[in-house]
Amino acid sequence: MLEPVTVCPPRDSRIAFGRACARLRGLQPEHPRVYAVAAMSEQGKRRWWRLADGIREGRIEMMYRRHAAEMSNPEIAAEVVATALIHAVIGRVMAMLVSEGRAWDPGLENLWIHTDNDGGIDWAGLADTTIRVVDGDRLTGEPGVVALPCEPALYVWLAHRCEPALRLIQEAMLRCAGLGVRRFWSLVAESIVGAATYVPALANTSSTVGAQRGQDMLAALEDRGLPVRRGYVVR
Repeated sequence: MLEPVTVCPPRDSRIAFGRACARLRGLQPEHPRVYAVAAMSEQGKRRWWRLADGIREGRIEMMYRRHAAEMSNPEIAAEVVATALIHAVIGRVMAMLVSEGRAWDPGLENLWIHTDNDGGIDWAGLADTTIRVVDGDRLTGEPGVVALPCEPALYVWLAHRCEPALRLIQEAMLRCAGLGVRRFWSLVAESIVGAATYVPALANTSSTVGAQRGQDMLAALEDRGLPVRRGYVVR
């Protein structure tokens, strides 16, 4: 019996997702994969790997060794790999959150990673493309959209979905590269702060609203015991 997250949804249920990703691709037209994600039902599996499987199979360690071999400073190599993985989990979805107040599911079992010819991460994909919105959003009621009761509930849900992936990445980076716990979570904060700072300008949306959403996301992660707010204020 297939897990629900792997079931291919009807095509009309992906309309909201497709439109959202088109907007995200438009944030940086010259680099359309920076913020958008792919629907895995529309992708071949070449150079794709599910994050949950990749962590168990040692792919993070392989990525680090490859980068460390090509860079003079192993600490920088560790941060490059960690930053790319963090962006795949939370940086991309933050782009949607700060600009639209919506989110997809970045959960460990839902997220796929795509690597380029050099072994670096250049894209991410989702098995389940359901979009979460806040009740009253104009997308409420559309196929492939689930409404949560309020914006704080969206942050709580998103923090809950991100935490397992972020924790496992942190543990893998500590094990294979010696990346410190404090530094890892500061990179998570930098990813959130970066999205909250730059995406509103790219999307032509409110910078004040974006900054507040960034703060609220940091608070939701902190409420789960993740040390992400030390010294970080979204301006």
